[in-house]
Amino acid sequence: MKAEIIAVGSELLTPFRQDTNSLFLTERLNELGVEVHFKTVVGDSRADLVAVARIAMTRADIVILMGGLGPTEDDLTRECVAEALGIELHRDPEIITELYKRFAERRMKMPENNTRQADVLDGAVLLRNPNGTAPAQWLQTNWEGDRRYLMLLPGPPQELKPLFDSQCLPRLKEVLPPQFISKRVLKVAMGESACDARIAPLYTKVPNVQTTILAHGGEVEIHLQSRADRQEEAERRVEELAGELEEELDDCVISSGGESLEQIVGYYLQMRGATLAVAESCSGGMMAERITSVPGSSRYFLGGAVVYSNELKTKLAGVPAKLIAEHGAVSREVAVALAEGIRERTKATFGVGITGIAGPTGGTPEKPVGLVYIALSDGKDNEVVERRLHGDRERIRLWASFTGLDLIRRKLI
Repeated sequence: MKAEIIAVGSELLTPFRQDTNSLFLTERLNELGVEVHFKTVVGDSRADLVAVARIAMTRADIVILMGGLGPTEDDLTRECVAEALGIELHRDPEIITELYKRFAERRMKMPENNTRQADVLDGAVLLRNPNGTAPAQWLQTNWEGDRRYLMLLPGPPQELKPLFDSQCLPRLKEVLPPQFISKRVLKVAMGESACDARIAPLYTKVPNVQTTILAHGGEVEIHLQSRADRQEEAERRVEELAGELEEELDDCVISSGGESLEQIVGYYLQMRGATLAVAESCSGGMMAERITSVPGSSRYFLGGAVVYSNELKTKLAGVPAKLIAEHGAVSREVAVALAEGIRERTKATFGVGITGIAGPTGGTPEKPVGLVYIALSDGKDNEVVERRLHGDRERIRLWASFTGLDLIRRKLI
């Protein structure tokens, strides 16, 4: 089944408010086997809201409107949905009584406009809202011969979420056919286009598994999802395709269960009984931050140094001043010296050194912004890679830290 989520409120069309409810609802609907095909944000305009509601009814089996159920003149959801469906509203006396009681308990006089919150679509089931004054509504109706399920929900997340879970989910489960879902996330150390070029011939042959490729921070996530009438069938489809993709991508696969690169590096270090230390210049401690974001990283991560100045490269990581003067702070030689120096000074199994130009200034024709050297030392061999990274300062730092972590991963496997 298809769903559409409509967020109502002019404030959501400004930089000051963001719709987060739709993420929550999408997750809940996906768990039921319902795909969200459309998400719409509409302002507090009667004409626009009526038009959006009508369009949604033509293309979605489940339509959820969030917001616009308050007492003010710009809370138009109830009236506009009634107009879009060609049905009437009626005022529920029990809701009015509850509203008066709630205000009386607070020793406040209820404004007359609050009675608008008791307006109910003809045929709708009223859903009590224990966390607010605006009740929700559930309506099962027909649109041009097709069955539709319509929900009007309050906008505040602290009201919407518990109300949807307690009152809408059970109703949806009663009317929706049972479906079982299997999911897998593969993380891959390569570019998005290169990854897709290798695996597209495989996943395009399996239409009953939805494959989504997402790129972020040097790695690619491959999301696999399948729905079936039986859990075993859904899992079989996903596992078969995941196995083919892993075989094709080989050592580029970081993890096959969604674990992060820093988690995988931690697993390998613990398996080997190995330790790690880092000396970072242009990445500014980002690699150390990523490593220590994993609980228990103190078992294998000894620490690191952010050595921005040449003086601290020498003082904290033991890089000879003569080496810096001869080759420059951004060079293969200095990256290796950073890795060796921090490893020796901390007595770690592995040392990583990162130096480069994160920008936006400081580059030259010979050494442009984005030039980064990352080195790995284990006391016997040194590896160093040169990267010409593109993007802003934050992206360059992120990719540099990713490359340092991936160097360790590949060394350990």
